[in-house]
Amino acid sequence: MDYQEIFERVESKYVLTKAQYVEIMKRIQDRLIPDMFPHSEITSIYFDTDDYKLIRTSLEKPAYKEKLRLRSYGIKDDNTSVFMEIKKKYNGVTYKRRQDMTYRESTNYILFDKMPCETQIMKEIDYLKNTGKQLNPKVLIAYSRDSWAGKNDNDLRITFDSNIRFSLKNLLLTNTDPERKLTDDDTIIMEIKTISAMPLWLTYTLDELQIYPGNFSKYGQIYEEYLRKGVSKCLNSYSHQYIPNSISQVTYYAH
Repeated sequence: MDYQEIFERVESKYVLTKAQYVEIMKRIQDRLIPDMFPHSEITSIYFDTDDYKLIRTSLEKPAYKEKLRLRSYGIKDDNTSVFMEIKKKYNGVTYKRRQDMTYRESTNYILFDKMPCETQIMKEIDYLKNTGKQLNPKVLIAYSRDSWAGKNDNDLRITFDSNIRFSLKNLLLTNTDPERKLTDDDTIIMEIKTISAMPLWLTYTLDELQIYPGNFSKYGQIYEEYLRKGVSKCLNSYSHQYIPNSISQVTYYAH
């Protein structure tokens, strides 16, 4: 199967309750069709420096920020396709470049720096990981995703993420049941992705339901709550106020 390697789009996130999710889907479902992969169980490993420079920089909301992650949509065997991704954001526009490889190739790359191929994207990934920043696996995040596309708008995509869990210790893509929950059962993260402006019918629906963009980063929230001590904050002061349960101590592998 051929996979898209390069993405450019505007992304907006919203923190919803299940009741808000049900209500918005009542109003917009007729304008949507299931995406190519309508339901996914996603597992991602995020890379960072030992002092978490990438996520610390990202949380400062600069004009430019970047992240590196390895993502799977379910591991069946060593030959399952996974994706090493560079995700950059500049002035509100997100750019994503990804390289597909087998699960075995990704393991060899992480452990032994054995590049699976010599494509331009892979060279950029390797530069960011090994030359530019010296990045290592830091956090594993898993969640369920439902994906929709615009029925009459090929540039629109809407995703809903739920049951978000994470691990700071077992950083393997085969770890599909991380030991800690990031969100409660009533929380759904909606992300609206467009090439340019959001369609007016969707803007009107969000205004009618008083659903407003929220500042939610899965990795960022884990850093704030569990890696940087003593910080607890509301993710979205407009629609759904969610503060995860705190824990007293977390241990994780040093890299």
